[in-house]
Amino acid sequence: MPPTQMPSILDPQLRRALVERMRYYNEMGIYDFYQRGPASFEPPEGPRDEVRADASSLIPTLQTELREEMPARKSAVVATVAEENVFEIVTPKPEYGTSDPVAALKLIREDLGDCTRCKLHKQGRKQIVFGVGNPNAELMFVGEGPGADEDAQGEPFVGRAGQLLNNMIKAMGLQREDVYIANIVKCRPPGNRTPERDECDTCSPFLMRQIAVIKPKVIVALGAVAAKNLLAINAPMSELRGRWYDFKPAGVRSDPTWAGARLAVTYHPAFLLRDPRQKGEAWKDLQRVMKYLDLKPPQKTE
Repeated sequence: MPPTQMPSILDPQLRRALVERMRYYNEMGIYDFYQRGPASFEPPEGPRDEVRADASSLIPTLQTELREEMPARKSAVVATVAEENVFEIVTPKPEYGTSDPVAALKLIREDLGDCTRCKLHKQGRKQIVFGVGNPNAELMFVGEGPGADEDAQGEPFVGRAGQLLNNMIKAMGLQREDVYIANIVKCRPPGNRTPERDECDTCSPFLMRQIAVIKPKVIVALGAVAAKNLLAINAPMSELRGRWYDFKPAGVRSDPTWAGARLAVTYHPAFLLRDPRQKGEAWKDLQRVMKYLDLKPPQKTE
């Protein structure tokens, strides 16, 4: 039987899986990685506007990104050809037993519990901010993490940035209740600092499970932290914006009839409050989403 072949290009989902696999080796004290020769691959026919990267060029890049995390210096071989798809090994989750998204989200929330999995639970958080909105939403917004107002009320985007997000949603012809809103981390980082990598890695699997249940058509990543964690791409906003990405949540089982979401990146509402000049650019990003979802802005009344 010929060996299983993998493409020499990586989409964001596979890139995330590769990052997780390399981090797993790091945690075992294995640090340096060497690449075997690439497998041949004929890409599928048809135009694709997603951003893809060559696997051979990604190995050194991922090594550099992970080098900061582990000081140990041992070595391992990471192959670009796998005999089995180790990235699809999924531990059964409580929500797998129901097809009702409301019940499934409730099970995920119960599984999260009064979470103490990372240090944020002992750094002043008042409560967990799980997510809110339509469990059947076609559009999902993902931000960075709760702020003071969100931590107090237990709901994402309820402060000044949340009011701006509400206005952005209304400008798209929708209401807040029509979409689903969540964050990369579900606990407020002290002083509203940027969530650290280990905090994101610990919390994001629950977000992946939420996405798998909701099955949105489009995900909008609000800001660089959300975009980089969802896509596992370390790039500036200028490079992340203005294009579509194919996205399926990594590490969880999803409905085989769901082809995944299209993901777009735009500025975080908190950034727009600090620099209102960028609101026009954010509107361009949202118009791309509106066109894809066939949304019409509300008619202006006289």
